[in-house]
Amino acid sequence: MGTPIKYSSQREAILRFLKTRKDHPTADVVFQHIREDIPNISLATVYRNLNQLATAGTILRLTTNGKTDHFDACVEPHYHFCCKNCHAVKDIDMEPFAELTQRAEEASNFKIDEVTILFSGLCDDCIS
Repeated sequence: MGTPIKYSSQREAILRFLKTRKDHPTADVVFQHIREDIPNISLATVYRNLNQLATAGTILRLTTNGKTDHFDACVEPHYHFCCKNCHAVKDIDMEPFAELTQRAEEASNFKIDEVTILFSGLCDDCIS
């Protein structure tokens, strides 16, 4: 985990919202939903709070296509998939391979404490 951060009602609302989602929303999507409850919140405030939560290790930041960040409240090790067509980001429901980290450490002499694997291709909706 990262550095602990002070309590903020706006940050708590953002985290609570993310915990209800499995679709890994962007900051813009978070902003649209949060402002229903907090009408005076700014997009900059949402970005700042998402960045603080990600830096603290409270949420995951997933960067797709080299520019778009998606956010995930599940920080347990798991894999993600990004559709090249619709850009949806989804969880892959499978156990992570602990051996992968061990083998990478042995091959590199690094101490790895975080692994991010993002698969890409076409999602089930776009294949149909």
